[in-house]
Amino acid sequence: MMGLLQGRNLPLMVGSLLVCGITASVLLASWLTSYDPTAVDPPRALQPPSSHHPLGTDRLGRDVLSRVLHGGRVSLLAGGAAVAVGAGIGVPVGVACGYWGGKADLVVMRLVDGLMAFPALLLALLTVSALGPGHLQAIAAVGIVLIPVFARFSRAQTIVVRNREFVLAARALGGSALSILHTHILPHLTGPLLVQLTAAFSGAVLAEASLSYLGLGAQPPTPSWGGMLQEARDVLFVAPWLAVGPGAALFLTVLGSNLLGDGLRDLLDPHAPRTTHL
Repeated sequence: MMGLLQGRNLPLMVGSLLVCGITASVLLASWLTSYDPTAVDPPRALQPPSSHHPLGTDRLGRDVLSRVLHGGRVSLLAGGAAVAVGAGIGVPVGVACGYWGGKADLVVMRLVDGLMAFPALLLALLTVSALGPGHLQAIAAVGIVLIPVFARFSRAQTIVVRNREFVLAARALGGSALSILHTHILPHLTGPLLVQLTAAFSGAVLAEASLSYLGLGAQPPTPSWGGMLQEARDVLFVAPWLAVGPGAALFLTVLGSNLLGDGLRDLLDPHAPRTTHL
């Protein structure tokens, strides 16, 4: 058995299974549980895990499993949307600065450095404080935090590629800047960018959960993993099962995303330091 698995990319396999499994469970939440995640049933409040409620019920009698699955939609959507905002703005800015350089690059990178000087969570908190609490505001806040990360990353990758022999040859042959970017530079950024996207996604999910825990993300009664952990805090020693579901979901999502990123790095860059394999 070990011989058959020898050389396979274990982080990629495990990470893919975790990410696909969590995503499928979240998307199929309505079929996996028959309980309404927002339906209040006070007589069944704080019931321990049972055959009817595998993860128990919360203080309002709501099924915790249903809230974890439906809350995953909020958390995963927020993470994905925030990454899309950060990459959608940061990557073009970083590529342009890295390729053309000059005074514009100097000014933009100093602004990026200024944003990165703030702790990520503090910057997100400042943004949400300015925009107000809410799900969309949390997405915007986390997306803004990720813009300088993607800008700095894509700029560094572009600078490396723009000095390669094939790019210099394309310039010598009269290729336009847009043609060189599309044909030679962007394809070489795809692999490293995929790895960076997975790392940013796990960080975005954690950041959204942190904002929701502080009451600045998705607002009740909409379930979210961070909000559920905040609700579980006050009754942690009375009903610890309230924290197990959202905590495990958050842990497995971040773990799966990080393992997927490690596996993609090993797959796309054979010269990078290898992670654990069977």
